[in-house]
Amino acid sequence: MAWMDDLQTALSAHGLTVASIPGKGRGLVTTRDFSPGEVIICQEPYASTPKQISSGSSCDGCFASNNLRKCSACRVAWYCGNACQRSEWKLHQLECQALVALSEERKKKLTPTIRLMVRLMLRRKLQSEQVACNAHTICDSELRPLGTGLYPVISIINHSCLPNSVLVFEGRVAFVRAVEPIPKCAEVLISYIETAATTQTRQNDLKQYFFTCTCSCCTKNSYEELRENAILEGYRCKDKKCNGFLLLESDKKAFRCQQCGLVRDQQEIEKIASEVAQLSQKASAVLSSGNYSEASAIYKTIKQLQLKVCHQCSIYLLRTHETLIKILMELKDWRGALTYCRLTIPVYQRVYPAVHPMLGLQFYACGKLEWALECTEDALKSFTKAMDVLRITHGTSTPFMRDLSRQLEEARAEVSYKLSAND
Repeated sequence: MAWMDDLQTALSAHGLTVASIPGKGRGLVTTRDFSPGEVIICQEPYASTPKQISSGSSCDGCFASNNLRKCSACRVAWYCGNACQRSEWKLHQLECQALVALSEERKKKLTPTIRLMVRLMLRRKLQSEQVACNAHTICDSELRPLGTGLYPVISIINHSCLPNSVLVFEGRVAFVRAVEPIPKCAEVLISYIETAATTQTRQNDLKQYFFTCTCSCCTKNSYEELRENAILEGYRCKDKKCNGFLLLESDKKAFRCQQCGLVRDQQEIEKIASEVAQLSQKASAVLSSGNYSEASAIYKTIKQLQLKVCHQCSIYLLRTHETLIKILMELKDWRGALTYCRLTIPVYQRVYPAVHPMLGLQFYACGKLEWALECTEDALKSFTKAMDVLRITHGTSTPFMRDLSRQLEEARAEVSYKLSAND
């Protein structure tokens, strides 16, 4: 096919090629070595749409959130300035005509998915070409969702639960960066899902993509994998001094610790799990209502219940801690937020590779809280760890990374000043 020949020619200039991968179909393969932090490929979206329709939360052109003005005709599209409006006009001109014809009631029913599909059809109409690819969630530098986009070349990249690359965004532009040395003739791999989970959970999450992952993380059949899965999503030994994990006995009446042999009644565990489930529903409703003080109290109760049955590195306990961080920051309880932020770090280090954006961002969050509380030396350590990770995953030239660099330098200067003052 002519378009594939054109694609191969374009990719060859970047040290890449599309190849047939056994058991996977097509994949992106390197034709040269790539170093950690190096951009493997970047791409503008073929079509994209913001997460919120008609809310004015982000620019249709670059997803910026400042100084937005709506299209005076359709009153659905928003732009940060003339440059983005002009760059989007060829596509929006057709879209605008359709939107103007809709009643206000119908406009309210527009979803990002519907708008993305309309834009895809309009793009095909304009360019007379066929494109098949998966949609990617476009996120900001802190991995908060902004919208959805179609990236035909990046969609060729296959999944691994232990990827050698990471997908991040600068505005609407998608960047795939190496997170480890990638040799020539190696397949470029990213993760489609949240990998901080057991093998079974990851496989369930991947069902939406209609394949079964066979990466090294998913094909382990060992005691170590069993132990890790039980720690992440299972139950711990009743003896607080024991670090063992529980497995259900063959009669399914009790759990037995695989380290010390202590038996734990199944009904006891199920009762606590039921309490957690009921409280979680209540906490979610209270949080949605904006009552942060009450939500904080309920989630702290949930945490105490989880500690009775969950390992310190449990994913469930981790999610509770993450929620408490957000709540306490809303309450401006910086010290409380820092306490929980520090509790998440060892778990992040366990469930993510050493170079992962989630780990880097958590170090950064910890550093900002420490800096606000004037824990300068601790902040310097956290900022340094954040920079070590994020310079590889995010590069160094974005406003987000320039802010981190500035805060790191300020912390260094402050620590240096304090040391010299004490001499």
